[in-house]
This record gives sequence, structure tokens and C-alpha cells, in this order.
Amino acid sequence: MKLSQFKFNLPEERIAMEPTFHRDDSKLMVVHRKTGEIEHRLFKEVLDYFDEGDVFLFNDTKVFPARLYGNKEKTGARIEVFLLRELNEEFRLWDVLVDPARKIRIGNKLYFGDDEAMVAEVIDNTTSRGRTLRFLYDGPHDEFKEALYALGVAPLPYYIDREANDEDFARFQTIYAKNEGAVTAPAAGLHFSRELMKRMEIKGVDAAYVTMHIGQGIFRDIDVEDLTKHKVDSEQMFVEREPTEIVNGAKDKGHKVCAVGTSVMRVLETAVGADGRLKEYEGWTSKFIFPPYEFRFADSLITNFHMPYSTMLMLTAAYGGYENVMHAYDVALENDYRFGAYGDAMLIVD
Repeated sequence: MKLSQFKFNLPEERIAMEPTFHRDDSKLMVVHRKTGEIEHRLFKEVLDYFDEGDVFLFNDTKVFPARLYGNKEKTGARIEVFLLRELNEEFRLWDVLVDPARKIRIGNKLYFGDDEAMVAEVIDNTTSRGRTLRFLYDGPHDEFKEALYALGVAPLPYYIDREANDEDFARFQTIYAKNEGAVTAPAAGLHFSRELMKRMEIKGVDAAYVTMHIGQGIFRDIDVEDLTKHKVDSEQMFVEREPTEIVNGAKDKGHKVCAVGTSVMRVLETAVGADGRLKEYEGWTSKFIFPPYEFRFADSLITNFHMPYSTMLMLTAAYGGYENVMHAYDVALENDYRFGAYGDAMLIVD
């Protein structure tokens, strides 16, 4: 497959700038990959496609407030700092992106907060846009993290063209988020409400949890036409014993396992063994999935409607079939579906 095969015209007004009032009130398009049939439902009806003993596998990563706004020393220029990951706890070193990058040099100091309570110094240029910052803070690490995060806002994706507000702290986070480390939310999980999770429990549909800390790399532009030459950024993932026992046990009994999100599908395809069973795993993955690809574990996939040229669209097309998925996107555009992290959902079943 070539990059140009994932181009489609997405009007700006079709990108969701706000979430639905209730999480599970979004639209749900159901795509049957064997026949290409399409159904139009609401997300709260997703359980109609699952039975007692089936399993939803979720990504329980927790988004932290990664976007900060500071001022450069002397000039006072406003600088956006996007926290990527903590490099060294003792020395308060963080890998970050800065914008505008051209204004920042090694040795520059940045001040954060109304009273400039937090100060950081640029100590390294790691990429064309990236920097390593050392935060100057004398207190204990937990206190430092609390103070740092208090300055941040929800790291909404680039295509949501507004600044994050207080409501985004809660809505750009799944209700089951547990393990902190992501700089963007696993969007498919945003549709699950507490009421829906309770109905899952009553119906006997099980839940299992893995962790992938989704990084900013998923939004990086692909600059090669030949997809085999594209490399994705590595992301940290954890699969503990409990989810392996739940999903392998379900498979053994003939039940279905649904991957909730493309990040979960990447976890599955990284951690599944040669025997077709999910294994415990702790490490990093740079798995890039695009058509054609032979999936080895999940029986269905829940995902959002993604941006043109995105790696998430490519994985979705690999799972649902390229022609099926690209046709479904045309249908979505014709039927007022909303795109992006705050947009509507797609369920792909056999």
C-alpha cells in the first residue's frame, strides 16, 4: 500500500471540536468485514453485538496534562512546551517539544506560572523541534510533579483548533484510566460511560486491561510514499498476567475478544505468541500495521474515524479491509459522522 491511497477530503467542520454531552451518545457505524454491510447505530447499543463471556480489551493508560505555556527569559516570548516523557527523575530532565522552536537555544531559561514559580533550562537539542529541559525545583519529586502538572492543560490533538479548558481534563481521559504516561487519549475508549460498563457487567461481557502509553509520534507526518519505509516512534507497553488469562480463557471457550482502539490492537499483535495466545509483556513496541496484514488475535475492533494519511486509519483498513473501510469513510462523510478523538466510532465485526 502507498501513502496516497489513504487520502480523502475531510472538511474542517466534520472534525469534532467538542465531545458529545454523554460519552455513549456518539454515533456508531458497524462494518461487517466479510460482507461489507454497514449499519448505523448509537454507541450505547454496542453491546447488541456481544454475548456473555465475550471480552472487551481496554488500554488503561492515563493522559497527563502535557501541554504547558511559558515565557522566555528577557524577551518574554510565549513558548508552548509539550512534555513527551521524563528522562531522569533525580535531575528533573524531560524530553519536550517546543513551539516556536526557532526561538529556543541551549542555555535559554523558560518561566512558567503567573508568579514564574517554575523555571526550566534548555540543556540539549535532541531533534529538529525537540529539546531536553531541566526543571529547577528543590522539593521532593512527588511535589515537583504535582506542581508541574498543575501548570499544564489537556494535550488535545493538533486538529482540535482551540485551547483546552477545564472540562477537557475529564473528557480527554477514559473513565478507567489508571497508569499515567500517555500524551494523547486512547480515543475509542472515550465512548465508554459508567452506565455502559455496568450494563456490560450485567450482561456478562468481561473487561480486561493492558497498557500502552500513547506518544505524540502517532501524529507525526508520514513523508514517504512507500509505507514499508516508514518507521513509527516506539511506545511503552505492559501486559500483565491477569489480562492474558482473561482473553486466552475466553478464546479457549469460543468467545470473542474485541480490541478497544488501535493501540490495543498494536499491543495484541506485539504480545501474541507463535501459538496464537497472548503473552505477558513489558517493554516497547514500534509495530506499524498497514494493509495487507494478517491479524492473529482480536475478533473485532472499536475505533474512531481518523485523519487522512494517519497510521490509525491504516491499521483500521488493514483489519476491516481497505475497500470496506475507505467506503465506510465515504458513507460517514455522507451521513454527518464526526471525525477525530472527540468524534464518532466504528465497530468492525466479522
